[in-house]
Amino acid sequence: MDDSSVREKSIGYWSVVSIGIGGMVGGGIFAVLGLAVKFAKGGTPIAFAIAGLVALVTSYSYARLSVAYPSRGGTVEFLNQAFGSGLAAGGLNILLWLSYVIMLSLYAYAFGSYGAMFFPEASQLIWKHVLISGIVILLTCLNLLNAKVIGEWEEWIVGFKIIILVLFIFAGLASTNMQAIQPSTWTDPFQLIAGGMIIFLAYEGFELIANAAGEMRNPGKTIPKAYYTAVGFVILLYVAIAVVTLGNLPVDQIITAQDYALAAAAKPFLGSFGYTLITIAALLSTASAINATLYGASRVSYTIAKEGELPAVLEKKIWQQPLEGLFITSGLTLIVANFFNLSSISTMGSAGFLIIFGAVNYANYRLFEKTHSRRGISLAGMLLCFAALAILVWQTAREAPSEIWVLIIMVVVSFVIEASYRQVRNKL
Repeated sequence: MDDSSVREKSIGYWSVVSIGIGGMVGGGIFAVLGLAVKFAKGGTPIAFAIAGLVALVTSYSYARLSVAYPSRGGTVEFLNQAFGSGLAAGGLNILLWLSYVIMLSLYAYAFGSYGAMFFPEASQLIWKHVLISGIVILLTCLNLLNAKVIGEWEEWIVGFKIIILVLFIFAGLASTNMQAIQPSTWTDPFQLIAGGMIIFLAYEGFELIANAAGEMRNPGKTIPKAYYTAVGFVILLYVAIAVVTLGNLPVDQIITAQDYALAAAAKPFLGSFGYTLITIAALLSTASAINATLYGASRVSYTIAKEGELPAVLEKKIWQQPLEGLFITSGLTLIVANFFNLSSISTMGSAGFLIIFGAVNYANYRLFEKTHSRRGISLAGMLLCFAALAILVWQTAREAPSEIWVLIIMVVVSFVIEASYRQVRNKL
């Protein structure tokens, strides 16, 4: 292949930035805004900023690892490079896959919650579960036929939802009551940080930049700038959305409309039109996010199987696609989205990604000579992730002890699956 064809296939800076922004603003903000307000009250903008800081510091490790190990495997590749193909990397990779299942569940839950608003109040709960199941099944079928059916529209959908969110911010700023975010309205520091951590998964997605690292022009300069630009923009976007929401709708009303808070917050200054517009944006955004994550998660299981960390049946392709991984991912998503509440889903997802991101920071700390990194930044990222995880666990244990067991089971199951598979494989 000549140089000109390589250049034609390469991805430029702004395309890479859009991958990161699209990954983060995939639907999480539509789902978790009300949950953040429930925990942080008037300090919600600060909670989003704190969560964003953890993501921004972690993006340094991702940037350095992406340059040193450009691969479509992304996080899976980084963990294997640092920890080898043993139990540690295998268990973490399975936890990554399960965390993607949780993200899918969050998107499906948000889709069902926003979509149910178009139906009579008495039947909204039923319709929410119908829509949750329907969108997962529909998009699984689309992935069977052609994974690019919605993917070809992804850039347009990303652009549409960013435009709608920016419109929400600028239209709402004029009527925003800044007294609603004064320090006197904040919760205590630990609960405020916990509020940021329980919605940390709203920043999940910037790591998708790593999957395109091998196709970028001038990756040494492009990749770090793309990570920092994408995460920095989303931090500002989320903080601004939180300010406008709190400044236009009382906290108790936001909590009441927790599952569809963004649409409810638009109604005071954009009326019914704004409510409907945000709802449509949420449906499009979460549907595209489900499609993209289904596609990615099924391939994560395929990559893990190729590394020998999951049964080879997940590596087998039918119609040139890893369908076993797709079916298992979709089935687990249907269970989690229909039988767990928003708080449980968000806690599991945020905790899972904090563990994974902490491990990636440690991976870069170990590989600093090969990645040409400053160990202090990676160490700070690791400590931030695990400190944030500890605060999240503390807050969850205080507010909803039963959810701690769900989190523990998720982590333990990841390593039990890996250990059991290795034991069986070694006996064969």
